Amino acid sequence: MVNRPTMRGKEPDKPESRTPWRVEGWEDGEPGRRRQMPGGRYFWLVFLGALLINWLISTWVLAPADPISLPYTSFLEELDAGNVESIVATGTDIRGEFIDAVSDPSVPETTSTRFETRRPDFADDDLLRRLIENDVVVNAEPAGQTPFWQQLLFGFGPTLLLLWLFVSFYRRAGQGLGAIGGLGASKAKQYEPSKDRVTFEDVAGIDDAEDQLVEVVDFLRNPSKYTKLGAAIPRGVLLSGAPGTGKTLLAKAVAGEANVPFFSMAASEFIEMVVGVGASRVRDLFNKAKEAAPAIVFIDEIDAIGRARGGAVSFGGHDEREQTLNQILTEMDGFSGNEGVIVIAATNRPDILDPALLRPGRFDRHVVVSPPDQVGRKQILEVHTRDVPLAPDVDLATLASSTPGMVGADLRNLVNEAALMAARRDHDQVQLNDFTDALEQIILGAERKIMMTEDDRRRTAYHESGHALLGMLEPGADPVRKISIIPRGRALGVTFQSPEADRYSYTREYLLGRITGALGGRVAEELIFGERTTGAENDLVQATRIARNMVGRWGMSDQIGPVSVLEGEQAANPFQPDEISEHTHRLIDEEVRRIMDECEARAREQLEKHRDTLDALAAALLEKETLEEEEAYQIAGISRDEEPVVIP
Repeated sequence: MVNRPTMRGKEPDKPESRTPWRVEGWEDGEPGRRRQMPGGRYFWLVFLGALLINWLISTWVLAPADPISLPYTSFLEELDAGNVESIVATGTDIRGEFIDAVSDPSVPETTSTRFETRRPDFADDDLLRRLIENDVVVNAEPAGQTPFWQQLLFGFGPTLLLLWLFVSFYRRAGQGLGAIGGLGASKAKQYEPSKDRVTFEDVAGIDDAEDQLVEVVDFLRNPSKYTKLGAAIPRGVLLSGAPGTGKTLLAKAVAGEANVPFFSMAASEFIEMVVGVGASRVRDLFNKAKEAAPAIVFIDEIDAIGRARGGAVSFGGHDEREQTLNQILTEMDGFSGNEGVIVIAATNRPDILDPALLRPGRFDRHVVVSPPDQVGRKQILEVHTRDVPLAPDVDLATLASSTPGMVGADLRNLVNEAALMAARRDHDQVQLNDFTDALEQIILGAERKIMMTEDDRRRTAYHESGHALLGMLEPGADPVRKISIIPRGRALGVTFQSPEADRYSYTREYLLGRITGALGGRVAEELIFGERTTGAENDLVQATRIARNMVGRWGMSDQIGPVSVLEGEQAANPFQPDEISEHTHRLIDEEVRRIMDECEARAREQLEKHRDTLDALAAALLEKETLEEEEAYQIAGISRDEEPVVIP
């Protein structure tokens, strides 16, 4: 027996105690260092502050006093009095200096030796002669000359701005931001541990998948334990399974347990309309992870970018999705190593992923997250009811047995719906009937308050009685749990059947019984009313799908033989292009029709023989509208422990 490392309840190691990791492609082997241009935010703040102080000193301290504005007549009076020392003329504008200070006409208490005035265009005062006679120093400047500061701003401003843009973009590129405006920056969110972090204590019912991730966490914590034996940590872990089985929850638990930086991102966030952005975001994401190594990168729904290349959707192999995939392949196992970066990805379509993504050296470990069994469902219910007050009549083991096929997300929704129902009913605790009603609402649909005619109610009662009676009579059929003629969802009535235990394989006899039971409602209507209605549409779809899978996928037809000729979507869509011959298609259609005809004849024979039981069930439904399991079997006169009656 090999003991796996135990993570439950263990506090994460302190960051200081972690063994340093080496990441190739970084200067001096240290991922946290990169060459950057000098300067930074604080440098520019200090620089701008120094410029502001310099401007204030030059403007308010060193600058001379402001000139006073004089009327032109006052200027002539001072000129004639010999008080003007010098002037500078710019067109009709005149500024200059007095020998003795003069008061400002608008503010008498203000005096200054500097002045400015404007000579009217119509003046005819022989100004130049008078200035020369009074020994005034005369200077002139061309009109319209741009001030020096404006020349400096407009002459060097655009160049400085362009230089600043180049420097800024260079710095952004050095930080992995790439395109203008951060378009090429990854949108990965870094997980920050908190007191409410998710750990392996919050994961239940999927122990097989959890065990393989616990090993990854232990490797990150204690790498020397494995490296001294020559073991290498997996480069990538691919989580595959049906939606809602807990793939993302497992990744969150790894983040909570590992105590290392954890970057999460959806695969669809890599793709933009601008070509090259996806690859840039991949580079940026891995650069951030290298800086923080050891680190974990989680990519959710990786099938959005990881589909096999060279398909019909590819345009010459150079579309944006393929560029992004190529960059991921290079980052995971290329010339630049990522020894300290582990990639965890999740998908529910592993069959469509590119083979290069799945090979060893990239996603070395494939973890299948399967739907939980009955014991696993009970453990999941225990996790989700930790904070839910349960009444004494609630038995989680019984609930788990009545929820076959449900995954973790379904069970969480069941607990939440039961709690909401208990709150609406003003219960202090969540009771068993809250859970059963919530389960019915999830599986059968919410009740619809519509008025049905008596003819429709009677027809629906016989339709559901036909399903239920054949479910009781057919060998190996799932027990009938509930019959109702209350409209739910899109159906006017429902018959709920579920197995005693989880099924992982199906016999031919069981599948034929499923088809027979599905056709029971249609046959009962025809037997009682002598006509067919549209109410059996969904029954026919389900029965036909089972028959087609029996013939084309599971080798249960003597005419086709032990050959699988339909795969996946082909079984549901017989018109999908494939390599099956026309003759084989015709054989499949003939065999499906033969199975359906035989099951319909069998259903008719059973219902005709047990006509009295059919009438009794229909009458009880018309009276009570809903029959529970025990009451339904009692009315039918059939014991659950007895072998079902079968017509040879």
